[in-house]
Amino acid sequence: MTQKYINEIAYKIVGCAIEVHKYLGPGLLESVYQVCLIDELKMIGMNVTSRFIFR
Repeated sequence: MTQKYINEIAYKIVGCAIEVHKYLGPGLLESVYQVCLIDELKMIGMNVTSRFIFR
């Protein structure tokens, strides 16, 4: 795994996090943002798993 590859993944993750925050706004529980971030990452084709069950 190269630094360039890691930077590309980090860029996508941060972009998704910004989109989630822009859509939902501030003040919600962290778990709400987490569920939405997972969905957003899956929408762009990333393989995401979580140890917590939210639904």
